[in-house]
Order: sequence, then C-alpha cells, then structure tokens
Amino acid sequence: MRQDINLANKTALVSGASYGIGLATAQKLAEYGATVVLAARSQDKLKQAHEALKAEGLNSLFVSCDVSDYDSFQNAIEFAVMHTGSLDILINNAGVIEPLATLVDSDPLAWEKAVDINYKGVYFGMRAALPQMLKQAGGTIVNISSGAANSALVGWSHYCSSKAAAKKLTEVAHKELMGRNVNVVGLSPGTVATPMMQKIRDAKINPISHLDWNNHIPAEWVAEGVAFLCGEGGKQFAGTDFTLKTVEGRQLVGLPFEDVQG
Repeated sequence: MRQDINLANKTALVSGASYGIGLATAQKLAEYGATVVLAARSQDKLKQAHEALKAEGLNSLFVSCDVSDYDSFQNAIEFAVMHTGSLDILINNAGVIEPLATLVDSDPLAWEKAVDINYKGVYFGMRAALPQMLKQAGGTIVNISSGAANSALVGWSHYCSSKAAAKKLTEVAHKELMGRNVNVVGLSPGTVATPMMQKIRDAKINPISHLDWNNHIPAEWVAEGVAFLCGEGGKQFAGTDFTLKTVEGRQLVGLPFEDVQG
C-alpha cells in the first residue's frame, strides 16, 4: 500500500465491478479508504462482491447499472450520492470484447451493443457524474482505456474504434474542465489476465490471442494504477492515456517493471 494515497471520506463508483479489473479496482480503492459503490448488471455477482468486501472490513454498496442506458447510469450515480453524500471518483471500467469477428462476419446487433457499452457508456458515466462533481468543486474520472485505441487489429473493429472514441472523450473532457478541479484521465493497462483475455485467447483471431498467458498482468496491478491516478500523483496525467506498459509508468505506480516489453 502506498503511503501517499488517502481516499478516506471519498465515494468511488466503479462500473463493471462484479469481476475482473472492476472488482479488483473496487477492492483497492476501498483499501485506500474510499466507500466504493459496485455497479454492474448482475445483482447476484454484485452482492457476492459486496459481501466479500464487507467481510474484510471494507466499505461498499452495490447498485444495478447498465452503462449502455443513460437513465440506469444516472440512477446509479444518484444512488451513490443519496447513500454517501458525494461522488468523488468515477471509474468507467465496463467493457466488452465481443463480437470477435471480422467486419464482414460480424453481427451488427452485437457490434452496436459493444459501441453502446465501450463508448456511449463512458459518455453516459461522465455526463451523469459531472454535475455532482462540479457542484462539489472536485472529482476524478478514470476511463479504462486500451492500446487498441491506437491500433488496428483484425477482428476488433468494434473494440479499436470504440476505445479510440472513448480516448477522445477523455481529451475533450479535460479541455472543457481545466481549472474546475475535476480531473479526467485514461488508463491503458496493457493485456490483463481476466476472463475477457481468456475469450481473446480462445478466438485466435489476431496476434493478441497468441500471447503467452504469463505476459498478461494481474487485475490487481491495474487497480494500483487506478488508485495512483486518483491520488495527487495522478493529476499531472489528466487528459492523457496513462500507460502501465512502460517502465516509467510502472515505476510511478510502484509495480514490478523488469519484464516490461519495449
């Protein structure tokens, strides 16, 4: 645990918090003192995650949220404020990798759903959270990004394009909010050992599928990166996509970096 990060008396809402990066991030922010609001579509998984955090003496709440539906996201934000009195941190983490298919073979409805979650969900989260953060005169929004935002990968037309669009939202939001004490930043973690990565591996559709599993970082490392960006040290990266794929990035977060591939 870093000694320079203190999130006590802060409320953090994490989307896609029922497993993977979202759950690891919620736990890490709670360990740093925040009251975390777990948000996802699966009530059963959320309840299990909430009970696990509670058993560790960590403060959490949970609320159903479909990030592709603005009203649902707004209701989740209102739930957080109603129960804790504030919203200090929003982690836009929810995302999907399906459909893993080339453009000509892709399912239009599945492609559209991916954009609704990966891109529109980021906008909906920011749009719902910003009025409260501006009212409080402060806040942090971390949008989980990807190297795919700067890549063109076979079978990932939906993912590359939606992540690129979300990255641009981060940049625009930063310009609009400068001087108002609300920091918006992206986090590009690299490849992470999660159920999503298992789907990518099984698809065998592009080079990412063939990476050795040992090359993928654990979700807990991403969580540490998020916590860093929510602290004072993260403010200098507002408006950018902070990456854990470099030695410099991992050093700042306090993560191992000897195995970083250039």
